[in-house]
Amino acid sequence: MTDKIVPCIWYDLGQAKKAAEFYVSLGLPDSRIDRVATSPADNPSNPEGAELVVEFTLAGRPYMGLNGGPMFPQTEAVSFMIMTDDQAETDRLWNAIVGNGGRASDCGWCKDRWGVNWQITPRRLMAYFSDPDPARAKAAFEAMMTMQKIDIAAIEAAADKVG
Repeated sequence: MTDKIVPCIWYDLGQAKKAAEFYVSLGLPDSRIDRVATSPADNPSNPEGAELVVEFTLAGRPYMGLNGGPMFPQTEAVSFMIMTDDQAETDRLWNAIVGNGGRASDCGWCKDRWGVNWQITPRRLMAYFSDPDPARAKAAFEAMMTMQKIDIAAIEAAADKVG
């Protein structure tokens, strides 16, 4: 890896490669598994020769998955936001994550089966947050607060009611 800062995601033992394979399968451009490295020596989580880290790229950004064990579970304090271009992409990504052992949450957030938190966020929604009309921004925001998966048409309808 040549990037200066690379997010490292901690997984339970043996799960990093499975997670990386799933993320790469989401169809984001410029996504791939770059390298799988085994532990060069015994360590508290893995014996020598066990799969230790998986380097992967999602949408052109490098990540590392670490098979660290169960002692540090994921929390909502860190999430990965995927900016979507339309409802079809929003639905596809949401359904892939939630439908493969994940869990839905509110306001476009969901959790994959490894506990990693994602925000499936339409660009159109984010545009409303900087709308010059505060009433439209508020209406879009309040509509979002009632949703799990974001419905762009419903957000637009709510903003259009006041604008």
